[in-house]
Amino acid sequence: MVNYLQDFTILPKLTMLNWFFAILGAFLLGVGKAGIKGIGVVIVTLMAIVFGGKSSTGVLIPMMVFADILAVIYYHRHTQWKYLGKLLPTMIIGVLIGVWLGNDISDELFRRLMGALILVIVVIMIVMDKHTSTHIPQNSVFSNSMGLLSGFTSMIGNLAGSFSNIYFLAMRLPKNEFIGTAAWLFFIINVFKLPFHMIVWKTISIQSISINLILLPIIIFGFYTGIKLVKLINNQLYRKFIILVTAVGALLILFK
Repeated sequence: MVNYLQDFTILPKLTMLNWFFAILGAFLLGVGKAGIKGIGVVIVTLMAIVFGGKSSTGVLIPMMVFADILAVIYYHRHTQWKYLGKLLPTMIIGVLIGVWLGNDISDELFRRLMGALILVIVVIMIVMDKHTSTHIPQNSVFSNSMGLLSGFTSMIGNLAGSFSNIYFLAMRLPKNEFIGTAAWLFFIINVFKLPFHMIVWKTISIQSISINLILLPIIIFGFYTGIKLVKLINNQLYRKFIILVTAVGALLILFK
């Protein structure tokens, strides 16, 4: 299969291991968009290992938009628009800051910034797990801060999920409302990011689109697998596993 794919000149030369990581990343993207939260950092880590820091964002963004469409179709009736409205304006500002800063840094620095952001998010996830009863302020300063960080990390490395998750957890949203609101939020923000990837960063190309087309069926399979898993998964053990894998992945990105 790998040799067959490599016959197409528009495809980059990837090893069998790289194709495995790309396929696994696409599958996990579908699973994550179906409502299994916390694996976004693992997806970003896998894609960055295969395609490099900045280039991987261009490979991922069309796939994320496609997965967002699946999530919006399935969960749209659960969307809580008032919470989306509080987060979206500053998230857009964060994206614009990310476009400006990310356009002028090298791929090496970009990759290390991604790794550092991932490690920060891992620490936040660990703290939240250990202090589940800690009160999180639900005022405009909190929502604006989470929106700004979500937008910036979304543009720099498609890492916004962890910060938006913190916000939605603070709002005590039930599971389906959480997933439905996040689905619309990221569909809007990822579509907003597309022109910057194409025109400013130029991270979307014929090669990246060809990879996207190959991986779309894997995303669909992952999405429907994720729907089944939402009701079955042991959240506490799962989060501990994700935190461990995420930390290892961040170290791989930093020191690759």
